[in-house]
Amino acid sequence: MKAGRVIDGDEHDAQLLAQRLVQDARAEAERIVGDARLEAERISVRAAAEVARARDELKVGSDQPSGQVDEIVGLVVRATVPGVALGEVVKIDRRHHASPVPAEVVGFRGEQAVLLPLGELAGIGPASAVWRTGDPLTIKCGDDLLGRVVDGIGDPIDGGAPLHGEAWAVDRAAPPPLSRPQIVAPLPTGVRAIDSMLTLGRGQRVGLFAAAGVGKSTLLGQIARGTSADVIVTCLVGERGRELGELLGDELAASRARTVVVCATSDAPPLVRLRAVHTATAIAEWFRDKRGASVLLLVDSLTRVARAQREVGLSAGEPPARHGYPPSVFALLPRLVERAGATAQGAITAIYTVLVAGNDMDEPIADEVRGLVDGHLVLDRRLAQRAHFPPIDVVASVSRLMPRLVASDHAAAATRVRERLAIYEEHRDLITLGAYQKGRDPKLDDAVAAYPSIERVLRQKRDEAADWDRSLSFLLALGR
Repeated sequence: MKAGRVIDGDEHDAQLLAQRLVQDARAEAERIVGDARLEAERISVRAAAEVARARDELKVGSDQPSGQVDEIVGLVVRATVPGVALGEVVKIDRRHHASPVPAEVVGFRGEQAVLLPLGELAGIGPASAVWRTGDPLTIKCGDDLLGRVVDGIGDPIDGGAPLHGEAWAVDRAAPPPLSRPQIVAPLPTGVRAIDSMLTLGRGQRVGLFAAAGVGKSTLLGQIARGTSADVIVTCLVGERGRELGELLGDELAASRARTVVVCATSDAPPLVRLRAVHTATAIAEWFRDKRGASVLLLVDSLTRVARAQREVGLSAGEPPARHGYPPSVFALLPRLVERAGATAQGAITAIYTVLVAGNDMDEPIADEVRGLVDGHLVLDRRLAQRAHFPPIDVVASVSRLMPRLVASDHAAAATRVRERLAIYEEHRDLITLGAYQKGRDPKLDDAVAAYPSIERVLRQKRDEAADWDRSLSFLLALGR
């Protein structure tokens, strides 16, 4: 009896064990089947994506068009181009023209791509073929850019040889904030008023604020001639065509061998005017990052860049916001300014001109730029009318980095001269009317006595490049 019960218990345990083994085996089999099904689905999805990408790649650059134009409204071309991405450059066929016109994808309306041409619209019509390139706007960067003049998309316009070099995207990310070294080295400009009173550093970003016709372009040319930078990149946006020849012949003749000029005149398409500043910044970045150069980037003017972005944004369907500027304008400016500056490889010192109508420094673009840059130079029409060149209002101007760039005696002398100028300008009307009487205010007496010497030092001929040491000596003498 006892032995029989033991045998029955063993059989029962064996049955339970067998059931558990079967259940475990079934669960393991179901898990394996489930994993296999998931893996098969993943493989299927990847395969479908690869097929779609391969199909798109076959379309890019092939003889068969990737899409066609649906409609043209104003400056905008709307087209159906499957697989196209924002920022990609496409080519649009033009009837009766040998070459297609490039265009950039700036937005989408449903299934339609919104294209803005980088050339003339003439010859484009409904059902015109559109070819994808698969790439954003790129330029050729190399040492042979020095001494050359290119348009807003990097093509030579000086009649020289075609450019060769590294393919370089014009729209690039700014250097990471923590990778930027401190700016501690001054950059001589050859302009006494700047070097002595508003010292700039290598890698500093500065706004040059002035009304039209006060002398912004002349001052930029003077800085280009007198600077110690290795490379100068000059960007002209929305300027008159004749000014390019004057700039090359007069302002930049002495420094032409180390200068690259990017020019998009006022009659260029809005996207070309907008891309000109990206192209110039990209060229400056190439020399900074690939050659370790100290680059001076001169942009004239950031206001016209903002206007070009306004045209592009409104054409793409953006709503107008502050003073008619769409939101993309105020997103563009910080991205553009932050690309300049110092890195471990080199430095881009940037000067951006800003047009201010009627000396209105609270105008939206001027107000926005002033908060983005590391200092501002203000040109005063009243100084220009008194034949005081360069007409820099040193009291209204500031270089935020100057205290860390110069010695304590230099900074103290500049502060002393600034105080004297401020006091004199505050009482200028009183002095002009002859109502000033010596002896009543010692500080005013001091300012009146020092003003002629200060004005002589701050004035400078257009073709004169001031020596850094002599400028400092003059300032120290004035600041006693």
